[in-house]
Amino acid sequence: MKQITFTDRLRYQFDNTMSKGAIALIGWLFIVSAVMILCTSLVVIIGGLAPTENGSLSIWEVIWMSAMRAMDAGTVAGDTGTWTFRLTMLAITLGGIFVVSILIGVLTSGIEGKLEELRKGRSFVVEENHTVILGWSPQIFTIISELVIANSNQPRSCIAILAEKDKVEMEDEIRAKLGRTGRTRIVCRTGSPIDLTDLEIINPHSARSIIVLADDSPNPDSHIIKTTLALINNPRRRPQPYHLVVEVRHPKNLEIIRTIGGQEVEPILVPDLISRITVQTCRQSGLSVVYSELLDFDGDEIYFQSEPGLVGKTFGQALLAYEDSAVIGLCSRAGLVVLNPPAETMIEAGDQIIAISQDDNTIRLSTQTPAINAAAICPASVRSETPVRTLILGWNWRAPLIISELDHYVPAASEVMIVADTPAEQVETVGQELQLHHLTVSFRSGDITDRRTLDELDISAFQHVIVLSYSDQFEPQDADSQTLITLLHLRAIAEQSQTSFSIVSEMLDVRNRELAESDRADDFIISDNW
Repeated sequence: MKQITFTDRLRYQFDNTMSKGAIALIGWLFIVSAVMILCTSLVVIIGGLAPTENGSLSIWEVIWMSAMRAMDAGTVAGDTGTWTFRLTMLAITLGGIFVVSILIGVLTSGIEGKLEELRKGRSFVVEENHTVILGWSPQIFTIISELVIANSNQPRSCIAILAEKDKVEMEDEIRAKLGRTGRTRIVCRTGSPIDLTDLEIINPHSARSIIVLADDSPNPDSHIIKTTLALINNPRRRPQPYHLVVEVRHPKNLEIIRTIGGQEVEPILVPDLISRITVQTCRQSGLSVVYSELLDFDGDEIYFQSEPGLVGKTFGQALLAYEDSAVIGLCSRAGLVVLNPPAETMIEAGDQIIAISQDDNTIRLSTQTPAINAAAICPASVRSETPVRTLILGWNWRAPLIISELDHYVPAASEVMIVADTPAEQVETVGQELQLHHLTVSFRSGDITDRRTLDELDISAFQHVIVLSYSDQFEPQDADSQTLITLLHLRAIAEQSQTSFSIVSEMLDVRNRELAESDRADDFIISDNW
C-alpha cells in the first residue's frame, strides 16, 4: 500500500481547487501575482536597487511600482537606474505578461463554458402567468401559433417549453416554421417532464396553464401519466389548483388521468375528437368552415366569462344581453357545461357565460335590448331520413372509431364501404366487434391511388367520401402523398361527373394539408394539428 505523502495531499487539494472552474483559477492567479509583486519589492528594498534620483522610496511605493510593471508591459521601458534594478523590473514584467495571458485564457474559457451551459437550456425560468408546454411533437407548432394569436392583445406573454430535445434545435425549428412571434416570447429548456428536478426549471408553480403533449413513442400515454403525476404529486407544488390540458391517445387511460388530476386536469382524447370531427364534417356541408372559425384564434372563438350583471336572470335574457357576442351555453359553479340550456334556466352566482366573441375583451353587456320580430320566426321543416352510403378510402387505427361514430348519426339501413390495400381479415372483423346498429360494413381490396380502381366504385352513388392516411404502414410524407393523389382523383371525378359528394381527407403533416386545401365547403382536410 502506497504511503500518502504531504506532496500528494497538496497536489490533491490543488487539483480540487482547480476543478472548481474559472473563479478558482482567477483566485490562484491573484495569489501568484501578489507573491510575485511582494518578492520583487522585497528584493528591491533589501538590495537597495531602487533609483535614488527622487530620494529613497518607501516599501509601498516599491510595491506600487512592481504592480504597475506586472500589469503594464510598457512601463519597464521608462525605467532608469542600475542594470540590476532594470533586470529585476524586466523579470516581474515578464511574469506579469505570463499571468495576464493565462487570465485572458481563463476568462475566455469561462465565458465559453457559460455559453455552453446556457445552450444546454438548464437555467431557471423566471416567469409568472406563463404558458408551459411539456413534451415535443409535430403539433407543437400549431399550438404555439394559436397561442401567439391569442396573446396578441397581452402586453407581455411567454410560452415556456420543456422537452427531451436540444434547446438550440427547438429554437431553430420554431424560428424556421413560425418566424416572428410578436409580443409572445418563446423560452425552451432541455429536460425530462417526468423528472421533478427538471420540472422545476420551467417554473410550473407560477404558470397560468400547462399543456402536456403526447410524443410519437409506441405507448405515449405512459409518459403522459407519469408527467401528470409529477405535476400533481410534486411536494413543492403550489397550493392553488393547476390548469392542465393533457393529450390522451387511448380511451382506457382517460379514467386514470381523471383520477390523478381530478378537477385540475382537462384530458383531450385526440383520436376520438378527430374521429368525431371527421364524421360530422363529412355529413354536414359547411360545418368544417364553422369548426375552423371556432377552433383557431383567427376571427371569433369560444370564451368562458363570469358576468355578475346577469346573476338572477334567465338564459333566455342572457341571449339578448350582448351586442357583439353570441351566448351558446352556461358553465355552472361546479364546472358542469351545458350548451343551449332551456331559456328559463336561472343564472346563479359563480356561473360562467359561454360565448362566441372576437376576443376575451369584447364580451361586454349591451346597453340596449334589441326588439324581436316574432313574424320572422318560422318552424323548421321536418326532413325525412333516408339511408346514406359512405365510402372510406384507406385504413388506419382510427377507422374503427370513425365507423363507430358514424353509426350514431346515420339512419337505419345505411352502408359504409371500405376500400384499402389492407388484409381483408383486418377490416372485416370491425363490423362484428363494433356492434353497429345502423350501418352495414363491406370491404373491397384495392389501390386507392389508382384511377381505375376509383372509377370501378361508381363514387357518384355515395353521398360522403372519407380518405384515411396509411399512417400505420408508411412514414407521414409517404402516407400523405397517397392521400393527396387520391384526393386529386376524387376532385377530378366530381368535376367530370358533375356530381356533388362531400370529401373529408386526413393529412398527417400540416404543410401537406396547406398544399391540398380547397375553397369548397364540402371538401375538407383534417389532421392532428387542427
